[in-house]
Amino acid sequence: MSIVRGPQGYFISTLLSSETWLAHAFGTAAVPPPHVYLVLKQVHSNVVKLAGECLPEMEGDGLITNEPGLFVAAKSADCVPLLLADPVNHVVAAVHAGWRGSLGNIAGAAIARMTSEYDTRPSDLRAALGPSIGPCCFEVGPEVAVLFRDIFSERDDLDRRTTIDLWETNSRHLQQAGLSPERIDTPPPCTCCGGEEFYSWRRDRVLGQRMFAAIGRLPNH
Repeated sequence: MSIVRGPQGYFISTLLSSETWLAHAFGTAAVPPPHVYLVLKQVHSNVVKLAGECLPEMEGDGLITNEPGLFVAAKSADCVPLLLADPVNHVVAAVHAGWRGSLGNIAGAAIARMTSEYDTRPSDLRAALGPSIGPCCFEVGPEVAVLFRDIFSERDDLDRRTTIDLWETNSRHLQQAGLSPERIDTPPPCTCCGGEEFYSWRRDRVLGQRMFAAIGRLPNH
């Protein structure tokens, strides 16, 4: 399984594409997902909301729904857009995982909310990580690196300037929650060094440029 370019220019997960009851897309700078979608006011947290709870300007970084025809989305420009799908209960989630949200295990928080609200079994879930900054480019200072010691206990370089792998961080959290590795679609393209088709805060330092990743249950499914 892999993250590949779809026929309309945006990126798709081959794993999620096998689920005929949903549609999804990882947009680029030029090609947004072809859906109308709901998105939160993102604040780099590990707060996950149900779509039915949403009010204008509601803060949070994960959205869940089982409503046919409703698409939820995450916006990013280096942060990890994570899409989740429960093929048994037909529940989907869109998650924005920046380094703070990744560190705070927002992936696990989304799965826990899906489990409590919709009886999702983590072992049934499919997950896909969209275009985001890779370990090739995400260099941080020691004050950030040291925070990842519990996740990367095997590393001895987290007391100095180094790189952090947000893809692996989220993948480990997904596996700890109960997903098997073959049900996690990764790695995606790197937004920072993958070319101008992606917005990248680290590369360009331009405010307000965001790409959208959306997922939803199709009508009549």
